[in-house]
Amino acid sequence: MAAVAHVASGSHVDALTAVMTTAFRDDPVWGEYSFPDSHERPERPAAFWRFYLEAMLRLRWTFITPGGEAAAVWMPPGEPELTDAPERGMTRVLEQLLGERRSRVVLDVFERLDRAHPHHEPHHYLSLLGTHTDHRGRGLGMALLDRCLELVDGDGSPAYLESTNPANDARYASRGFEPYGSVELAGGQVVTTMWRPARPRAAQPPP
Repeated sequence: MAAVAHVASGSHVDALTAVMTTAFRDDPVWGEYSFPDSHERPERPAAFWRFYLEAMLRLRWTFITPGGEAAAVWMPPGEPELTDAPERGMTRVLEQLLGERRSRVVLDVFERLDRAHPHHEPHHYLSLLGTHTDHRGRGLGMALLDRCLELVDGDGSPAYLESTNPANDARYASRGFEPYGSVELAGGQVVTTMWRPARPRAAQPPP
């Protein structure tokens, strides 16, 4: 795994923030819809991503490539996305960055996605996968996803994600994700949810 990705720690927060800020700048949901002035005021989404990423580091399922080109944020089975204190902190951060009215738009995205989240079977949840815009087109994001899926398969677990950009649906489908449902946001954007069934664990050689 070391040749492809590291388990991220606090020392990687700057790199993680740069990846997600650039990767989602033009995203239909996390770009213009959530942060309509993201190109003029990139510090706003950057502060949001930094807060979220720092909260997710507690799970040790955030991965980053050695050069900081791509990153993936996962939640293992049974873990909440945000515990109570970070969830309250997220609300405060968004209100400070966007104001009360606009912050409700972003919080509504989280709420709608959370309501659609499947609960019928324990699974690994891919919250974020992004490649820094300076390094797109090199296959680094998909290589990182492949490595993460090896870990998920090693746990014998299915995987779930929300594709906020239709351009990525085929990429996820090529890794075994299947359409699961959809979530329509207040602005009319449609998020495709996707499920990847658990893969049989490889047979272990006899002792």
